[in-house]
Amino acid sequence: MRILIADDHALFRDSLKSLLEARNHSVVAEARNGREAIEMARRHKPEIVLMDLSMPEVDGLTATRLICAELPEVKVVVLTASDDDANLFEAVKSGAQGYLLKNLEAKDFFTLLEGVRRGEAALTPALARRLMSEFSRPKVSTADPDALTEREREVLQLLVEGVTSNRKLAGELDVSENTVKFHVRNILDKLHLNNRAQVVAFALRNRLIVPRDPTD
Repeated sequence: MRILIADDHALFRDSLKSLLEARNHSVVAEARNGREAIEMARRHKPEIVLMDLSMPEVDGLTATRLICAELPEVKVVVLTASDDDANLFEAVKSGAQGYLLKNLEAKDFFTLLEGVRRGEAALTPALARRLMSEFSRPKVSTADPDALTEREREVLQLLVEGVTSNRKLAGELDVSENTVKFHVRNILDKLHLNNRAQVVAFALRNRLIVPRDPTD
């Protein structure tokens, strides 16, 4: 994978770069602050940005929000020492594909990173439970699920059932991957959400989709 590291600590960047390259991943650039992270994401268009939160000039949450809005094909994974719920929730709302703590074991880190390539959210079970607990609380929303077309509801059904990669979605629906991307973008726009993890949580919370019994 082509990866951009954004962290203001040079020693941590060097250590992480060595760890990633030892697993045959390519570190295409390193950013010392959020402003550089945005500029380098535009220039190099990495597959993944590993984003620290506490950085000078522009913080990691702001950089995440801007990158996700401008470069939806670039997946941002927050990699931080902050275990604060507010940062976790805000990162996901900003479009982050995952939220990982720096004390994570290396094997778990790489397992979750590979999942991001497949379109999965990078969250440890403990953080996922906290996130789902937050999303399960009743909220007033301006989203309009009724605006979804029949085909968009089919895409939503598959997302809820765990079919998250564009390739697999295209295979299930017998359409091109570009068509899948078009439908997913429409779903995100109509529901006022930022990524697929949020879409699944929203659909389950609002009972838009009932997962089918796999034994049927």
